[in-house]
Amino acid sequence: QVQLVESGGGLVQAGGSLSLSCAASGRTFESYVMAWFRQAPGKEREFVAAINWGGTLYYADSVKGRFTISRDNNENTVYLQMNSLKPEDTAVYYCAADPGVLTTLEFRYQYWGQGTQVTVSS
Repeated sequence: QVQLVESGGGLVQAGGSLSLSCAASGRTFESYVMAWFRQAPGKEREFVAAINWGGTLYYADSVKGRFTISRDNNENTVYLQMNSLKPEDTAVYYCAADPGVLTTLEFRYQYWGQGTQVTVSS
């Protein structure tokens, strides 16, 4: 069983930056694929970024060049550094984990955090 707790959300002006963290419980964190998804009001949840145990990265086209996902296996934590934020980045951001292969598919992730709100004002 893996428990995920996100932190770091908040309100920021367009063009600003925020850093999200996701702390994971469990002794096998380093073997898990970790990902960030987001859900904007009235929209379906969508993939943002993912990283596997070897450091391979996937990004959604909408965040490439602006967001960076990273992980610290010693701290059982995955991060999402968000720069050049836009109002359309406003959403609840969710951390997800799975022992399987790196994927952008939401249904493949077994464990989910509660989410943290990110609001970008124009």
